[in-house]
Amino acid sequence: MAAPCPTLPAAVEAFREALLAKSPRTATNYLSALRRFAEFLPTAGIDPAAAPTGDLPADVLERFYTWLLKTYRPQRRRTAVAYVAAVRAFFRFLDRRRWLHPALSYERMKDDLRELIGRVPYQTPRVDDAVALIVTYVDALALPSADARHAQERLVLLRDRALLRTLWATGMRRAEVARLDRGDIQDGRVPEGLITGKGGKERVVFFDQPALAAIRAYLEARADGYRPLFIRHDDGRGRPGPRGEGWRLAPQSVWAVVKRYGRLAGVAVTTHHLRHLKARLMLNRGAQLAEVQDILGHASPETTKRIYAPYTRQHLREAFERFSVPAEEIAGRLRRAAP
Repeated sequence: MAAPCPTLPAAVEAFREALLAKSPRTATNYLSALRRFAEFLPTAGIDPAAAPTGDLPADVLERFYTWLLKTYRPQRRRTAVAYVAAVRAFFRFLDRRRWLHPALSYERMKDDLRELIGRVPYQTPRVDDAVALIVTYVDALALPSADARHAQERLVLLRDRALLRTLWATGMRRAEVARLDRGDIQDGRVPEGLITGKGGKERVVFFDQPALAAIRAYLEARADGYRPLFIRHDDGRGRPGPRGEGWRLAPQSVWAVVKRYGRLAGVAVTTHHLRHLKARLMLNRGAQLAEVQDILGHASPETTKRIYAPYTRQHLREAFERFSVPAEEIAGRLRRAAP
């Protein structure tokens, strides 16, 4: 006899525990979507506080999607799709646990939902080459003197130079940069490092010489043994904690550094703009999509192609000109081969 299905709150709690294997950001997004799902359920006549998961109807995800469109307006279709995708992961979890009605097919639910939603176009990000100006801007700033009065200001500028050079060279995500330890690149003495990226996947990232030089200058000025590569230097940072973990620069702080220098340089820029520009420049100079995929840490080549391939138009034009064959050439070859 099959075990009884849990209530929705109990199932959500079990799902929350299973999310420990995911990144904190993924877990937060999934749980946020489930809160929207709980808001929707009463409109479908389902009590989110007491209903067993086995009572969920086969069309509940489709009805959730249409409710989201009404709630968030059609122009927020991508928001609705993101919420449904997260809740679909919850249903996949329920299916693995055998906590759905025996007559309900998760695969059929997924297919019906895909048919309802259709294809969601991806808006290719438009990133201006001027994004690179923040790197040269911060490098051109006068470095404060090394005396005690200016020590903190000096460290902040050296850190920010190394941070921006790292983002520019590697194309890393801000969370990946925040997790970097100085040992990952031996205090700037080796040109590559093994990191754990999005989804817990390991990959190698590559540093150019300007980035490594900036990192060495920053760590030499720090003169400490703390593990994080980038740390806070403000007065409100509190205690360093074991090996300086309490002072590790947070992903949001990495984002704030980029935004600050963007404003000063007169450029609209985020950390992801630097990542996009890195990819576009590599593709336009002849890098293959698979190579860029590995460098940026995309799980699928389709992700790289969808996001960055439109930027390679000039490269495609050059390939078109180089490899196209005129009809006259083919005709001439046939005439020469004719008896």
